[in-house]
Order: sequence, then C-alpha cells, then structure tokens
Amino acid sequence: MISRYKPSPGSTMSLAFCGSENNSSAYNVDRGVLNNACFLDALNVVPHVFLLFITFPILFIGWGSQSSKVHIHHSTWLHFPGHNLRWLLTFVLLFILVCEIAEGIVSDGFTVSLHLHLYMPPALAFMAGITSIVYYHNIETSNFPKLLLALLIYWVLAFIMKTIKFAKYTEHGIGPRQLRYCITGLLVLVYGLLLAVEINVILGRRYMCFADPTEVKPPEDLQDLGVRFLQPFVNLLSKATYWWMNTFITAAHRRPIDLKVIGKLPIAMRALTNYIKLRQEFEEQKKPQDAAPQGPKWIWLALRKAFGRPLILSITFRIMADLLGFAGPLCISGIVHHISKDNRTIQQPIKLLGIYFISSKEFLENAYVLAVLLFITLLLQRTFLQASYYVAIETGINLRGAIQTKIYNKIMRLCTSNMSMGELTVAQICNLVAIDTNQLMWFFFLCPNLWAMPVQIILGVILLYYLLGISALIGATVIAVLAPVQYFVATKLSQTQKTTLEYSSERLKKTNELLRGIKLLKLYAWEHIFRDSVEETRGKELTSLQAFALYTSISIFMNAAIPIAAVLTTFVVHVHISEDADLSPAVAFASLSLFHILVTPLFLLSSVVRSTVKALVSVQKLSEFFSSDEIGEEQEPKATVSPGSSNHNRNRYLAVSSSKPFPSSSSSFLSRYFQPLKVVNRKRPPRDEWNNYSSQGDQEGDGPSQEVDQDICIKITSGYFTWTDGPATLSNVDIKIPFGKLTMIVGQVGCGKSSLLLAALGEMQRVSGTVIWNSMPILESEGDESPTDRDAVAGDQDIRKRCPVAYASQKPWLLNSSVVENITFEMPMIKSRYKAVIDACSLQPDIDILPQGDQTEIGHHPVRRTETTDQRGQSLVPADQRCFSDIHLSDHLMQDGILKLLREEKRTVVLVTHKLQYLPHADWIIAMKDGTIQTEGTLKDIQKSEPELFRQWKTLMHRQDREFETETVAENMTNLERKNLRRAMYSREALRTEEDEEEESSDSEDDDNLSQVMRQRATIPWRSCGTYLSSAGLLLLTLLLLSQLLKHSLMVAIDYWLAHWTSHVITAKIDALAHNCTLVKDCGFSHSWYLSVFSVLCCLGIVLCLATSVTVEWTGLKVAKELHHNLLNKIILAPMRLFETTPLGSILNRFSTDTNTIDQHIPTTLECLSRSTLLCLSALGVISYVTPVFLIALLPLAVACYFIQKYFRVASRDLQQLEDATQLPLLSHFSETVEGLSTIRALRYEPRFRQRLLQFTDANNIASLFLTAANRWLEVRMEYVGACVVLVAAVASITNSLYNQLPPGLVGLGLTYALMVSNYMNWMVRNLADMEVQLGSVKRINGLLKTEPENYEGLLSVSQVPDGWPRQGEIKIQNLSVRYDTTLKPVLKNVNAHVHPGQKVGICGRTGSGKSSFSLAFFRMVDMFEGRIVIDNIDISKLPLQTLRSRLSIILQDPFLFSGTIRFNLDPEMKATDEMLWEALEIAQLKPVVKTLPGGLDAMVTEGGENFSQGQRQLFCLARAFARKSSILIMDEATASIDMATESILQKVVMTSFADRTVVTIAHRVHTILNADLVIVMKRGIIQEYDRPQALLDREDSVFASFVRADK
Repeated sequence: MISRYKPSPGSTMSLAFCGSENNSSAYNVDRGVLNNACFLDALNVVPHVFLLFITFPILFIGWGSQSSKVHIHHSTWLHFPGHNLRWLLTFVLLFILVCEIAEGIVSDGFTVSLHLHLYMPPALAFMAGITSIVYYHNIETSNFPKLLLALLIYWVLAFIMKTIKFAKYTEHGIGPRQLRYCITGLLVLVYGLLLAVEINVILGRRYMCFADPTEVKPPEDLQDLGVRFLQPFVNLLSKATYWWMNTFITAAHRRPIDLKVIGKLPIAMRALTNYIKLRQEFEEQKKPQDAAPQGPKWIWLALRKAFGRPLILSITFRIMADLLGFAGPLCISGIVHHISKDNRTIQQPIKLLGIYFISSKEFLENAYVLAVLLFITLLLQRTFLQASYYVAIETGINLRGAIQTKIYNKIMRLCTSNMSMGELTVAQICNLVAIDTNQLMWFFFLCPNLWAMPVQIILGVILLYYLLGISALIGATVIAVLAPVQYFVATKLSQTQKTTLEYSSERLKKTNELLRGIKLLKLYAWEHIFRDSVEETRGKELTSLQAFALYTSISIFMNAAIPIAAVLTTFVVHVHISEDADLSPAVAFASLSLFHILVTPLFLLSSVVRSTVKALVSVQKLSEFFSSDEIGEEQEPKATVSPGSSNHNRNRYLAVSSSKPFPSSSSSFLSRYFQPLKVVNRKRPPRDEWNNYSSQGDQEGDGPSQEVDQDICIKITSGYFTWTDGPATLSNVDIKIPFGKLTMIVGQVGCGKSSLLLAALGEMQRVSGTVIWNSMPILESEGDESPTDRDAVAGDQDIRKRCPVAYASQKPWLLNSSVVENITFEMPMIKSRYKAVIDACSLQPDIDILPQGDQTEIGHHPVRRTETTDQRGQSLVPADQRCFSDIHLSDHLMQDGILKLLREEKRTVVLVTHKLQYLPHADWIIAMKDGTIQTEGTLKDIQKSEPELFRQWKTLMHRQDREFETETVAENMTNLERKNLRRAMYSREALRTEEDEEEESSDSEDDDNLSQVMRQRATIPWRSCGTYLSSAGLLLLTLLLLSQLLKHSLMVAIDYWLAHWTSHVITAKIDALAHNCTLVKDCGFSHSWYLSVFSVLCCLGIVLCLATSVTVEWTGLKVAKELHHNLLNKIILAPMRLFETTPLGSILNRFSTDTNTIDQHIPTTLECLSRSTLLCLSALGVISYVTPVFLIALLPLAVACYFIQKYFRVASRDLQQLEDATQLPLLSHFSETVEGLSTIRALRYEPRFRQRLLQFTDANNIASLFLTAANRWLEVRMEYVGACVVLVAAVASITNSLYNQLPPGLVGLGLTYALMVSNYMNWMVRNLADMEVQLGSVKRINGLLKTEPENYEGLLSVSQVPDGWPRQGEIKIQNLSVRYDTTLKPVLKNVNAHVHPGQKVGICGRTGSGKSSFSLAFFRMVDMFEGRIVIDNIDISKLPLQTLRSRLSIILQDPFLFSGTIRFNLDPEMKATDEMLWEALEIAQLKPVVKTLPGGLDAMVTEGGENFSQGQRQLFCLARAFARKSSILIMDEATASIDMATESILQKVVMTSFADRTVVTIAHRVHTILNADLVIVMKRGIIQEYDRPQALLDREDSVFASFVRADK
C-alpha cells in the first residue's frame, strides 16, 4: 500500500521544514532562490500568517467583547455583493487545500525524513481559508465593510505567491501529469476569483476609493423582529446545515412551540405574494388569446412559470446528490481492491526540484486518500440531497398557499345558483382546499424524483455492468419486473383504505348516535343493543383492515426481499456464466451497495406515479372549479348621482328583511338592523394587503348610467332575473324602494320575494333590465362627517358602487368565534349601541345563560341550540349603510327593532314577511305573485287600486291577530329552549373548564418545577408503548420479537457469508498463481458450496421478511381489535357523570382519530422503527466486529446522536401538533365563507374575509415550513454523524488490514454497512418522533379505559326477581339522600315519601330544586349514598341495574330519536307486536301521522329525528314509553315541546290509559298536575310540601298555590 521505505539502520526519522537527508538538494540555492521548491513553499506561508495575525485580534477582541455584551440581532444582517459565490469559492478552496495536504503527505511517504514544506503551507492555508470566511461573516452581519481591507490584501498576496509557484513549476517542465501542478493551477484560479469577488464588493459598496459609500439596509423582513424563519437570509453554510435552527430547536425543550414562537412568514413566502405571482402568470396566458384559457393545461402552464425556477434548482441538487451517491460503492471497491492486492509496492515517483511528485492515478490508489474522499463526497451528497428536499417542499408549500388563495377569490365571486342548484357543495370546496391543494404540494415535493430517477437507474445499471458484466443486467431485470407488482400492491392499498374509510364513517355515525343518546339508552337498559350494532360495523371494518394489513405486509415484504432476490440472482448467474468469475470482495461489495442504491428509485416509482396521477386529477378538478360561473361583472350596474347630491353623506341606512312561514310554536324569529352612527370611512377596507390587488371580479359592471329620483334608494326597471340558464325566475320587475322608509314585500310562498332581494343585491343572473342604487340624502343629525369621507365621496366621479347592505338571510349563519364578535361583526364596539341592539332583538336572556356570557365561543357545530336562538343571534350582524332581513319576526322585534330603533335612525328597511298584521306599519308595500310584481304603493293606494286584494289581506290580518293571542304560549317554549341551551352549554363548558382547571392546576403546581414538565415532554411514553404491546398478547409478542431478531441475524449472516466467500476467492487466486493453475477451479476451489449456502441463506431471509411483515401487521390488527372493543365496553358501562363532564367531541375523538391512528398508522411506524433500529444496531455490531477500535469512536458519536434526537423529538412533536392545529381554522374559514357568501357580499366584507384567509394560510404554512426545516436539521446532522462513522470505520479497517492482515472481504462488509448507517439512524429518529405522537392516541384511550364502570351487578340475581315485578307500582322512599358524585354536595337530602299503587303524583319546584334528580334516583343514575327506595317490597339497590332499568319507563324532557325505522325507535328489543305499537302511537296522538308515511311503522327516521318537528319527536318518545307497558311511568317535563291543545288531550289519555299504573310527573307548567292524586313541592333538594293538590290550594301560605296563581 504505502511503500515501506527501508531506511539504513543508523538513520532516524528526523523532522525538518525542508527535510534532512544528507544528499538533500532541499537547501540548494545555486540556481537562484526562487528555483528552490522548499523556498517556494516557504514563500507561500507568508500571506496565511499575515491573515491569521491581522484577523485574530479583531475577531477575538472586537466581536468577542461585542457578543458577550450584546447579541448581534438579525435585523442588521445583509449580504454583500457576491455573497453566495464567495462561500462557494471558499468551499472549493478548502477542498483543494485538503487534496494538497493529502498529496503532500502521500508524496512525503517516499522519503526518509519528513518534509514539512509539502503539507504545512497548505495546512496553514486551510486555517487561513476558514478564518477568512468566519471574519467575512462577522463583518457582513455587523455591516462594517471597511474591515474587508485585510481580506483584499490577503487575496492579492495569496494570488501573487501561488502564481510565482505555478510559473516556476511550468519553467521546470512539471506538467499536468503531476498532481501538484494541477492543484497549484487550480489554487491560482480560485485565489484570483476570490480577489475579483473582493474588488466587486468595493465597487458595489464603495467603502474605499469612493467619496460617497453606498448605504445599504437589511431586507425589510429582517427589520421586522416578528420574522423568525431565517432560512432565506442566513449565509450559505447555515442554509446548508440549518445552523440557524439550533437555538429554535433547543429552546423547544425549555418552552413549548406555539404561533408566537415561530413568528411571521418572510414576505416572499406569504400566500399573498405567491398568489400575485400565480395570478400574473394566469394574466400572461390570457393576453395572446384575449380570453380566459380553459382546461387543466393552462393551470399546469401557470404553475410551471410561477414555481418552475426553484423546482429546477431542486432537481439540479437532486441529480448532483445522486451522482455523488455513486462515489460510495466506487470508493469501497477501490479501497478493498487496493487492500487485497498481493503485491503492495508502488513504483518510485518522479523526483523534480529536489522533491517527489506523484500522478493523480497514484494519489487515488492510496486507500487512506479514498477514505477521506469518501467522507467528503458523503458530506456533499447528503447536503445536496437535503437541500433538494427542502427547496421542493418549500416550493410546494408556497404553491399550496397561492392556490388556496386563488380558490378563495373564486369562491368570493361564485354564482349563488351554483351552490343552491347543488353543482358545488361545501364538502366539494373543502375537499379542493384540504385534499387537492395538498396533492399538488406533494407532487411538487416528489417531482425532482421524476427527473433524477432515470439518471440514477441508468448510471447504476452501467456501473453494475462494468463490475459484473451481463449478470448485472439480469439482476436489474429482477428489480424492474417486480416494480409493477409494487405499483399494483400500492393501488390495492389505496382501494382498501377507501373501503375501510366507508366502514369507519358508518361506525362513527352509530357511535355518535350512541353517545348522544346515552342517557336514554341507560334509562331504558338498551346499551347492549346499540353496542352490538357498533360492534357489527366494526367487524366489517376489521375485515377491510385485514385486507389493508395484508397489502401493507406484502409491500413491506417486497421492499425487504427485492434487493436480496436481485443480489442472489446476479451472483448465481455471475458464477455460472464465466468459468473463472471475478467475485473478489471489491466487486461483490461494490455491487451490493449499487443494488441498494438501485432499489430506492424503483420503490419510489410507485409513490411517484401515484402522486402524479393524483396531481393530474386534482388539477382537472381545480380547472372545473375555476371555470364555474361567476357573478357577472354586469351584475352591479353603475348608478349616477345627480350633481346636487355628490356631497351627500352615504351614511344613511337601509334594511331589507324577509320572514318565512314556520310552525306557530317557533314564531319568535328575528332579524338584524343596527349600525353605529359614528361615521367611519368604509371606502377603504381595514388595513389589509388587498388594496392594490383587488381582483377583477370586484370591478363594477357597465349598466347604463341613469339619473334617479333623490327619494328613491333602489330602482329596478323592466328586470328579468334567473338562477339558471332556464326561464326567468323573476320577470318584468318594475319597483322602487324609497329612502329612509319601511318597505314590505308580501306574497304567497314561492312567489319570489327572497329572489327579489337577491336580485337587487346582484346575486341573481340578470337577463335584461337595470338595477340602480342611489346615493343617500344627507342627514341633519350627521353633520360630523369625517373629512376623509367627504373627499372619498367627492372624488368618486359620480359613479358609485352599491354601498354595503346589512342582509339577514332566512338561513342562520354564524362565524366560528365568540357571540360578541358575531354581533359586532368586526365593527367598532360602541357599548350603548350594542346594548340597544341586544334589547331590540331580545337576546339578553339568551346571553345571560351562556357560561361566559357574550364571550362564549360558538363552536363549528353549535350545541344543538334551537333554531330560534340561532336565528336571533344571526340577526345581530351590524352592517354598513343599510339592512336587509329575511327572517321570522317576533312582535317585539317589529316594535323595538324595526319600528323604533331603525325608524328613529331613518334607515331604509326592506322586510319580506308573511305577517300581514304588520302591513299598517309599512310606508311602502310591494305585493308579488308568481315571480312578477302584482302591485306596489302605500296601503291606501292598494286599497283604492286593488280592493279585492285588500279585502283578502284584511280577513287574513284578523285571523293572524287571533293566532297571535294564542301564540303567547310560545313564550314558555322559548323559556324551555333557553333551559335546554343552558344545560347543553354547561355540560359542554364543564368539560372545557375541567380541562382548563387541569392545565391551570398543573401550571400552578409546576411553576416552581417547570423542568419536570419539560422532562415529561422529552421522555418517550414507554408506558403507552407497554399498553399497546401488551394488548397483543404474549404469543404474538414473542413471535414478533423472535421473527425480527431472526430476520436481522439472517441479513447479517448473508452479508457475512458473502465476505467469507469473496475472501476465499482471493486466497484461491493467490494459490492458483503460486501453483501456476490457469483456472482457479483447477486448483480445487469451487464456488458451488459457497453459492449453495448463500442461496439457502437468501431464501430463508426472504421467507423471514414475509414472516416479520405479516407478524407486525397481525399484531397491529389484534391490538386495534382489543383496544376498540375494550373502549366501547368501558364507555357503554361508564356512569352518566363521565358524559356530563367530558365533551361529546372529546369521547368521539377517541373513536375516530385515535382509533384510526391505532388501526392504520402505528403498525407501519412500529415496523419501520423496529427495522431501522435493528438495522442500525446490526450495522454498528458488524463494524465493531470488523474493527474493534471503532467502539472508542462510537461513544462520542452515540452521545451526539442521543442529544440530536432528544431535542428533535420535542420540537418535531410540537410542530406537528401546531401544523394540525393551524389547518382546522383554515378549513372552517372556507366552509363558513361558502355558507355565508350572500351575506358577506351584501355587506361588502370581501376584503376583511380575504385578509383573515391570508392570516390562516400563512399560519398553517409557517408551521409546515418550520416542520420541514426541523426534519432537514435532523437529517443533515444524522447524515454527518453517519459520514463520521464511515470515515472512522474506513480508516480503522484499512489500518487493521495493512498491519493485522484483516481479510479484505470483512473490510468490504464493514464499509458497506457503514455507508447505510446514516440512513438507518435517520429513519430511527424520524420514526421514534412519529411513534411518540401516535402513542398519544394509546395514552388517551388508556385514560378512558381507567374509568370505573357503574355497578351493574346486584345482590339479587336476575332469576330471584319476580317476572312481572313491579306489578302494583307501590313506591316507598325512605330517608333518601342523593348526589351526582362523591366529590359533590347532595342534591336530595333525607327525602321521605310513599306513593300508593296506581297513584298519579306531580312534582314541581323551581329550576335546580332537585326534581330531575328525584326521577333519576329511581334508575340509580345518581349516587344514593343514604336511605333507600323500595318498589313493591324490593329495595332497588339490590337489583341488577339492567333488570331495574328494563322494568321502569321514563320520558325525558329532551326528545331523542335514533336513525332507523319508527318500529326500531319504539321498540329496539323487538318484543312488542304491531298492535301494541299502533296502540302506543294512538295514545301519543301520532297514529294519523304515521299512517300517512310510506311504510307505516317501517318508515325511516333520519339522524336525530330531523324529519319530524320538535313536538312530534316528543310524542314519539311518549309512545316509546307507552309501548313498554311497565307499571311505573315517570314523565320528566315530557310535554314541554307540545302545544297546549295536544297536551290537554295527552293528559286525559294518560289519566284513562294509565288508570291502574303509577305515574310520576315532573311538571314545568303547574296546571298539568292539578288533577294529580298527590303533589310534592321541592326546594333545594328537600320536600317543602306534600299533599293532595286541593288541600294545598286551600292553604293560603302554600307555595304550590302561589305557583298556580303565577301560571295563570
């Protein structure tokens, strides 16, 4: 290897700068000092020493002291001209200097003494190179260019010295064949270029030789301290290694990462910037044709032009990385080849100028040189690869933001008819945003693979062919043939995933219903029926999951088995094809590495192809969406203002409203009309970034300019309007709406009243005619107009947009924010006005019962509030200028809201209504019929012109007035709704506050030991891991462990055998040479024995690959089945308290997201984690076996890895959660916008909503970018540690081989494994981080599994309870005390009562007096900690719960119906006959209703019973109880949702049909229990009065009597 020069016995290895041989010509200066090579090298030391002496004081004194006092903030950063070029040249310089040092050391190996001048000057140059870039970086970040003078002098000196050396070499005939000549020439070039860069800085910044230096400011982003994402602004080294992320990732250990910590996006990455870029490309394409281009092609074109450039950069990086990747196998081949050379001497090199010169071939034949070269190429390859990933993902994220913004802009201009006609649904639009934009993002991420993979495959096959000949092509064919199979498996996987998804949705629907109706199920003892139903669907889901697991395991198996099969085939063919096959370790291990490289692109192929197909489909969808109809630009014609009114104040208001028919019981519906009178400049949208970029769809149309009468607000002339392309919905419309007046639009259902409003607002397609909006006359009371407003109006050139209108549509629309924000709707809060509006809409009582008043957040699906409250809340959106409304109005709203509040403010109000009794209040009436205007005018005008119509109205008015008197009953309804709302809100809030309290308590406890919490965040949840694995059972667990260990042992055995075999091939060759055999096999060596063992091992390996992949997936299935089964059983049997204190959504999440994670994600992650960990361990084991010295170096590397993964895991988990958390508001903002489109457009709030979209998109994108940067941070570091492992392993094994005769086969084995280490380590840490996040699901489910179930067992067995119990229905309550939980106060205290068989008992009392708790005590739904209830002589606490609950009947105040048939709702147990069910329906007054339904008893009930009214649902619940025929019936405020007439019938029926049964009624209206046999009045959990109703009424001081008086 290195030639061992034998020195004479007397000489010793001496150290001197020029060497110290006696005959040395090193000091010979006869031919001039410059002709001495040693002197030339000494001369080259001067510039480096100069730089080190000059810069060190400045660096250590200047910046040292500065950084200790004040950290240079990134707000001063900027890049001098030629910044990136300087860094690149410095890297090239350092690489060449390393080569020069190595060349010096190698050529010095031929001499007796050491010639320091061969490698000391380049070593000093190397130090100077590093110093120069550190010095430059510090000067640049502190923006102090004058100090660059030192560098200028250095580059000049270095350039001159190297040029002299180069000239002298040329003069002496040293040419390109000598490596040192080439190196010197390159250094001259690099120093010259660096000098040019330095001069360029002087010319650019003019800091010397110019009178006026250029002042440069840092980028705008960096001056904003909120920008923390510094990747675009840092220097090249920090960009490549993500060094700037260090502080961020280590800080995550100290405090969790949230949106504040990650700050804002740099301007270039914001959604708006990228949207503008994309839009410009779309505009560019429009120019040639002058029409909007159609089809997916133009989207692809625009995307290519807007985002193609960074993608080309990414592809370039990727191809460079792939090319460098081949250096690994080639270097291994070189190293092993040179070690295994039997003759290790090298010819003497040429000696010139008194020193030795070597050629590049000789240089590269040195194994140590190859090891260093391998290390450097690995560093470069990994850096380029990560840079390629980063650029591709960043481009993808930018593209996603741009497309989401474009979709949103399109939504803002969508035709309302698209939505109403069902052409586009909210779900479709949300899918575009959530799925299709992400598909495109992933396509961009995988796109570089499309270009790099062919390069990688072709080059890999060529190299294999070069190494192995024709057999390599056969091995490559094996891989290529199996690739389509991979693709087939991948498609099958996605198909089974879809099926699984369908089953999970069905299971979730059933689970949701079960959880929502859990109280009813428990009271009726029906839990098991519904549990079985869920389990049945889960069974189907598991069958589908089995297929999913099967395909996943096949996919995993193929990934592991294909390389083994390919290598086996290749070597078998190779040995059989040639008689004397060259299967040396160099060939074998190089080809093994090449196969590993080759397999990667072919695995990726299936995902890349799938991703491409999906991207094509997504772009097709986007293209269809972008080409859907928009509101035409002519929709909003121009209105002209007469010259006299150009200065008029626009702040005059108009409200337009419509009320549609609803059942009389819910007639208290309202609307919205209020506006702060303070004039705000509405002309400019709030501070937003849209001002300069308002899309063309916002521009006004070109309707004819017309003069309009000053008293008219809106005028439509001969208007024809349509929703679709069919016949006009509204025809021949001629109307005018006066200023400051109340206009009412009336007509029959479906005559086009609401359409008329929307036509005026420009939401309908106009066929012909004109719509003119006039400006507003000035109000005397509003003289405080702001100057900005006046200027805006005056400068408006008489052409006006329709000003904003407050529009309340029929369908309530709420934002996902607090109540107060929904009311003020981004308007400035004026307390007095806010209060007036709330009073006018009679909202105060509703706000009072909300847990946090008007600060209560309205969830995305509000708690099942009654429509009344929803509508009323909706009506409160304040608006600019005018007000439409389209809602059921209560009398209060009419009087206080419209006639008082709005009229006093001289607002223009348009009201669509059916309540003709309000017509006398109208200033102007428009009557419609069949889509045309029947007549318009004042009531008097119509009385004269249309006497027939007026008479018709009059009779209807009288009838409605009579109805109105009976409608006061609805007040009770409203109170009940408020009570339900309160219960719903409180149970939901209870959970939230409980969670908050948990957090707070943990905060307060851990303020002093915050480190403990942080430690918990940093530790891996081993306990959850234990729970997961233990659920699989011992047998599977053992199988799993054994199969994994056996598989990896076999993998090592295969490679070890290969090393053993190839080493023997070399020994055999040496023997053959010694014995003069022409062929190796002639000397007795045969490949067949080695080959057969190798084949057996490979086949076993393949079998074990299949076994492990199946075992892992099987384990996953078993765990999924176990955990879901246990969870469902626990939840079903849990006490009611759990459901009252835990939000439904939280429990449902355990069944949805968490179960899905356990079903589909954990098994795959577990497999990857165990595989990468075991591969990593086996690799390190093999290297340590080959070179035990490696263990010493392993310790610091292991410590480094431990800290890297520890910090990364915490940051990664936080960032993943943050990315998920920022996606939800974005998606809900899209769905909210689609649902409230008409309202947003009427209010002209598009810019505000767009602004919010930008905030949500940027928040999501910055979380994604930080997550990407964190992943790259980890991978770069792990790759560098891996490169160090390769270097140490290579150097150790070369030394071991040279001095201790280590077989070359083992060297090859060690190096092949070392090359793979960094990949394994990366996957190990990434999977560990994923596993940690996913085990959170197990932890949460485990938390619920610890719930204590209700005690279902009783002291009596089921057989001991008499069959017909309870027959009489006698109830004795003895000293009963009850509480909801052991931690809470009692709600009933020492209650005693005796109810005789068949008695009708009424219980009344104020809210919270304990009435409902009383009813729940019969069913043991609450904790009866004292006393007892005896029914028919059996103490109910001794009965099994199931038996007790199945023998009693209760009707709850909240009616609940399940989806399914009516029969199933009445009798899920299928015990009752049809006659019994019809009888129950007849009692409940429902028989006629059900008779008319298709299918009768088998008619379907939709989810939650939505296809029946509230009252009918309550009646079904009554029928359900009647069908049970139990002798005790409890009615808990059961008739609350029923009108009084039906209720009185029911009361009579109950009295007659249940004459022989005991009925306990909890009453909300006292008159319903006046006929009871016994009345109990409760107060604060104790019985206050207990007697016959008459006896209580006769007593003057009776509480019951006062209730009855109040009820009248």
